[in-house]
Amino acid sequence: MVQQRSLRGLDWLNFFVAAVQTGFGPFLSVHLTARLWTQTEIGTALSLGTIISVLSQVPGGALVDAARGKRGAALWSLLGIGVAALLIAVWPVRWPVVSALMLQGFASSVLGPAIAAISLSLVGRALLGERIGRNVRFSAIGNGVAAGVMGMVGTWVSEGAVFGLTAALVVPALFCLGRINGGLSVPPATPPDAPPGWQEIRRLLRDRRLTIFAFCAGAFHLANAAMLPLAAADITRDGGRWVELTVAAYIVVPQIVMALLSPWIGRMAETRGRRGMLLLGWGMLPVRGVLLALSAAPWMLVPVQALGGISAAVYGIMLPLIAADLSHGTRRFNLCMGGIGFAGTIGAILSTTVAGWVADRLSTEAAFLGLGLVGLAGTALVWLAMPETKGGD
Repeated sequence: MVQQRSLRGLDWLNFFVAAVQTGFGPFLSVHLTARLWTQTEIGTALSLGTIISVLSQVPGGALVDAARGKRGAALWSLLGIGVAALLIAVWPVRWPVVSALMLQGFASSVLGPAIAAISLSLVGRALLGERIGRNVRFSAIGNGVAAGVMGMVGTWVSEGAVFGLTAALVVPALFCLGRINGGLSVPPATPPDAPPGWQEIRRLLRDRRLTIFAFCAGAFHLANAAMLPLAAADITRDGGRWVELTVAAYIVVPQIVMALLSPWIGRMAETRGRRGMLLLGWGMLPVRGVLLALSAAPWMLVPVQALGGISAAVYGIMLPLIAADLSHGTRRFNLCMGGIGFAGTIGAILSTTVAGWVADRLSTEAAFLGLGLVGLAGTALVWLAMPETKGGD
């Protein structure tokens, strides 16, 4: 009974965490623009938050590894994100907003590994794939529901009310966190013959599978991150009566696909191995790039975005699964996740910058084809170099 209550609490924790994080998406630009911020000021604030998030990936993972209570790490992270949302809601001027985004970036870098560590502690390595699939499903549902509710609140109440709602959603997230039990306050016992911490880290860093997967993660985000912003910007420039509805569909359709497929992907990763799922997720990227370049009508891009949901679900499940495989026996699961996440974030930053440059100087179609080529290279890297990690220590 306690185990089932903990697992249900973890389900809804993922739902509410995703809902909380949704508030820091496009709604932030709308809120700041309404407060007469220039695009340069908004871009600078967002960039500082992104920099902190990037720099926090590895330290955040190491912090969760060192924490005796994984729920405690999640609790303080949620409180930090709630404080950040309140700052943006009540004090939308430069330095409070910049400070809030930096706080949110660091807290998020701790919260993700903490939830992954809680999942691993509750179900163990053998059932982690299916558990992560459920995590991704509830996160996708939370994103979709929150986006719709926050859109209505921003339209009918005010832009700032979105961040009041974001802060309020921290409360049910904390309640769900409190329902998770099962000895999470103490890390697994350390074998008496375990090597010192620095030797564990050196062993992890010398594992060629980690290096290869970090490059695969970087290539994934380099190909993927700019596709949705480019597509949305393209139809916005063309105008039309249904622009807002089409952009909303671009966001919601992948979330629906993720919610439907994530548990299946997790089960297949456990029964058939990791490489097959990696090839499925990475293989969608070149197909999606070509279709985005060739599709003319905006509505035709909606089903293409469903392929993005497949890729996102695979990546969201494979990151903690492969990190668990590679870090087995080192007690550095979250540090491993942070390192891979760092590589992915660097790829995402380069993606939007380079793709925007290509779109401005050549065409949006050329940018999509370039992203598709990067996705093809990433798929080839998975096929030729990435070994199977399931069962390997």
